[in-house]
Amino acid sequence: MTDRPHVLLLGGTSDARRLAAELDAAGSGLRVTSSLAGRVADPRLPAGEVRIGGFGGVPGLVDWLREHRVAAIVDATHPFAAVMSRNAALAAAETGTPLLALRRPAWTPGPGDRWHEVGSPAEAAALLTELGRRVFVTTGRGELAAFTASPELWYLIRSVDPPEPADLPPHHELLLARGPFDLAAERETLRRHRIDVLLTKNSGGPATAPKLLAAREAGIPVVLRRRPATPPGVPEVPDVPDALRWLDRLPSR
Repeated sequence: MTDRPHVLLLGGTSDARRLAAELDAAGSGLRVTSSLAGRVADPRLPAGEVRIGGFGGVPGLVDWLREHRVAAIVDATHPFAAVMSRNAALAAAETGTPLLALRRPAWTPGPGDRWHEVGSPAEAAALLTELGRRVFVTTGRGELAAFTASPELWYLIRSVDPPEPADLPPHHELLLARGPFDLAAERETLRRHRIDVLLTKNSGGPATAPKLLAAREAGIPVVLRRRPATPPGVPEVPDVPDALRWLDRLPSR
């Protein structure tokens, strides 16, 4: 078991879980350890070995790669997990470990979409006041503090876990729920809460796309956080089959 090439899978996404299941299957020839950040209280656990929590920055990750004799890293974190992706790139370079980024393609606007791309929470907060008064927020709980500066707006905040109370804007309602959400459910959410603007991140993938379709149907503008770039020099693939093909070509195999 331990002589199989060891792959560190930086996970937390549905693509990461699918890849872990493939690698954990009998006959894959690889050992996989999935690493989850631990920001969600009750995460969906992937197949195979799992570790939860940070590494302690780049030095800690370098030590972990060496101690566990990691043959390759697949960064399948959320497209907005920029700090972890940067740390992985730096640690991979220092240790000479092959690194791949698994990134589902970003969404692109279609006919009828009213999208406004922004680069930061502060930019999003400034734009929201021009577009509506009842905002549906699906960016997660980590960037809510920026919206306390717009107390005239009302926010429906959807999150897996409760945000910190100090980060919440004055007028809001919490919707604690875990996706995926289908189109009918997203239509009903917009209707029931009289939403007139949607705030989300360009995460890509089909699982969370129905909210964009519902907004298009309702003629609701969307403020879309632009995703950060993959670290320079890191190869990138869009799906699990391509990641498996990359792993098949590892020199250690």
